[in-house]
Amino acid sequence: MLKSFKAGLLVLLVTGIQPAFAEEAATTEAAPAVNSPEKVVQNVCAACHGADGNSVITANPKLAGQHPEYLLKQLTNFKDGTRANAVMSGMASALSQEDMEGVAKYFSSQSIKLAKAKENGKGSLGEKIYRGGIAATKTPACAACHGVTGAGLPKQFPRLAGQHTEYTVQQLRTFRTGERANAPMMATIAAKMSDAEMQAVADYIQGLR
Repeated sequence: MLKSFKAGLLVLLVTGIQPAFAEEAATTEAAPAVNSPEKVVQNVCAACHGADGNSVITANPKLAGQHPEYLLKQLTNFKDGTRANAVMSGMASALSQEDMEGVAKYFSSQSIKLAKAKENGKGSLGEKIYRGGIAATKTPACAACHGVTGAGLPKQFPRLAGQHTEYTVQQLRTFRTGERANAPMMATIAAKMSDAEMQAVADYIQGLR
């Protein structure tokens, strides 16, 4: 009798423990990574840039559809101080290399929501600067590096099409003053441009597609 009881108890214990282990393992496998790109975006980036990278705050850039190489470079520059920005430097400092790579790939895979130019459409000053530059000051055409449609060139030049006018103007001004110093070529170009020219080409860029 005692032997039978012990044998039965052993069977219950074994059959009861195995499903528990299996359930725990399944739960662990199904749980998302603690620092998955989606979690980092939700916790760090979404408030300013939107969960899908389409910022509705015109002073903050749209990140959706941007080249991952460019996004990673900017995050790295914010982190090491090469690109000065108190807010972004603080955000980037908390990210690991893996986090930054994941975020860059995540935003690059999102679809950018295009917009329209307010005044600088076909035949405008903005279009002339973007496509042909400014002959009087030997300012090169934006299209020479960023492409006629503003798609940019991976690993070298960022996508511009659809970017907020306000953000683009802001960056051109910081290039001109030297506040932004992580792209020497742009600093040289912006130094030759007036506020009116910056505003016109930025408006045209917002409507590019």
